[in-house]
Amino acid sequence: MAPAKKGGEKGCSAINEEVTQEYIINIHKCIHGVGFKKPAPLVLRKIWKFAIKEMRTPDVHIDTRLSKAIWVKGIRNVPYCICLCLFRNCNEDEDSLNKLYTLVTYMLPPHSKSTDSPCR
Repeated sequence: MAPAKKGGEKGCSAINEEVTQEYIINIHKCIHGVGFKKPAPLVLRKIWKFAIKEMRTPDVHIDTRLSKAIWVKGIRNVPYCICLCLFRNCNEDEDSLNKLYTLVTYMLPPHSKSTDSPCR
């Protein structure tokens, strides 16, 4: 939050707004040196932590298309980088403790030529 101006009120926080952000994450850096059968689950956890840090919401939902894009070549051979779209939305569930949640979805990279991707 911005510091208070002299004789004025504090500015409102932008954390409570609905936002959409696009990111390209280099997965290859975070799985370097990881064990034989651990890269794909580790990548999902890293994406989950990244979404919490960037969008500042503890409630994160990962889309099934993103999970399929990570697991498409198996547990060991995850893609080197991946394009993500993070949506911070209002939570319509009345039982939830949080007002907002983050939805993490998969995007095809802008330079991708393949239209027969299993993730579409």
